[in-house]
Amino acid sequence: MSRVPENDSLSPSDYAEVARQALDEERCALLVVDIQEKLLPPIFRKEQLVRNAQLLIRAAEILKIPALVTTQYSRRLGNTVAEIASLLPQANAIDKDKFSCFGGDMFCAALKRVPGNRNTLLLCGIESHICVMQTALAALREGYIVHVASDAVSSRTEWNWKIGLERMRASGAVISSTEMMIYELMRSSASPAFKHMLPFLKT
Repeated sequence: MSRVPENDSLSPSDYAEVARQALDEERCALLVVDIQEKLLPPIFRKEQLVRNAQLLIRAAEILKIPALVTTQYSRRLGNTVAEIASLLPQANAIDKDKFSCFGGDMFCAALKRVPGNRNTLLLCGIESHICVMQTALAALREGYIVHVASDAVSSRTEWNWKIGLERMRASGAVISSTEMMIYELMRSSASPAFKHMLPFLKT
C-alpha cells in the first residue's frame, strides 16, 4: 500500500509526489458519504453534487470499482436520496454516528472486505467540512491515497465547502473534479469503458 506522510501539512514536494500518481481503477474504491434525505436540501449547489455523484457511481460500475455508501444517523436524517440509492441497488448503506467513516467498526470492516489491493479512495458526499473532511484525514492517517471530487462534495454554506477542501488539500488529499477523475480512470477515448460512459457525460 502506498503511504502518504502522516501529518497535517505536506510540503509542496510531498504533495506533488502524491498528486502525480495516476489513478488506477484496480486500486480504487469509491466512497459516497451521507447524501441523505434530510441533509441534502440546504446544501450549496446540491443539484451539481447529486449529478456528479451519479457520474462517479456510473463510472465505478462500468470500471468495476467497488463503492461504499454511508449515512449519518439515518433514523433522524433519513436514507440515502433515491437518485443515488437507485444507482447502487446492491450496496447497503453503512449507518454511523461518528462523523468520520473510520470512526465506526462496521465501515472499517466493510472496507477491509473490499476485494483487491484498494489503496486509493475516491470521495464524494456531504458535508465537505465535517464528515467528508474527517473521513479524508482518517484515511490519510491509515495510509490511503485520497482523491476528493471537489464538485461532488459540498456543505450548507459556500465558505465551509471551500474551507473543507483547503483543509483536506493541506493534509495530503488530492483535490480533483468529477470529470478529472473519470477521464483519468478511462485513459482513452477508444476504450469500451469510455464509450459506455460518454452518453452520461454529454447530458
